[in-house]
Amino acid sequence: MANESQGRHASGGEASEGPPVPEPTYAERARTLVHLGRVGSLSTLSRKQPGWPFGSVMPYALDPQGRPIVLISTMAMHTQNLLGDPRASLLVTQDTGGDVLGAGRVTLLGKAAEVSEPGRLSVRQLYLARHENARYWVDFDDFAFYRMDVVDVYFVGGFGVMGWVAAEHYLAAEVDPLAGAAPEIIRHMNADHADSLLLLSRVFAGVEASEAQVTAVDRLGFHLRLKTGDRARGARVAFTREARSPREARAVLVEMVKLARQKLS
Repeated sequence: MANESQGRHASGGEASEGPPVPEPTYAERARTLVHLGRVGSLSTLSRKQPGWPFGSVMPYALDPQGRPIVLISTMAMHTQNLLGDPRASLLVTQDTGGDVLGAGRVTLLGKAAEVSEPGRLSVRQLYLARHENARYWVDFDDFAFYRMDVVDVYFVGGFGVMGWVAAEHYLAAEVDPLAGAAPEIIRHMNADHADSLLLLSRVFAGVEASEAQVTAVDRLGFHLRLKTGDRARGARVAFTREARSPREARAVLVEMVKLARQKLS
């Protein structure tokens, strides 16, 4: 991933060992996470206290390039801040229902400006498709759509993974084809195939675990959280071939379980 500035930090016992396993680029993962989100934390530069950041909870939509679109009132403090200085950031976090620091998150940095009239209808449709309840105030005179032109991106993929992503790579990246189906795939594997996950961990990750749970899945493979004795750790398992639909993912997983059983027989 030469287009990304990567780093690693202490993982609290979750770090994977062994050679790297193929997975989507940080740009793809960031684009996917922002696509799945609906609400982020918008930070603007305060007009009242110059130089200080001002945080706001912010529902957002995305245009086809992945640029955030927000619907904001001229009475709102963040709108007044943007009129004074268009620089802002939007933090979007992965909803895991569990360890917040172990979840993925993305910070988009950019300049926000009001969408001009020729483009207002298209962004209106995009926004209402994500936030139907905004229909009640979308046409109020004091509300307007603002779009952030992304200038840089910082991605954290959970424990042990983080790095900068160039804006052009984020904007050109595709959303992972399993993004919409991933929660159900994860739920199904964890609820109904616990023994198979232990088998896949043993054969494809080289880890003898007492417990295994899928924490993320994408077109190239999946992440496991493993318990070995009194230690918890993470592992990445690559699919034997790319899966670009839920059906393909299911077929690959079935094939991998069969292959693992054959290797241990």
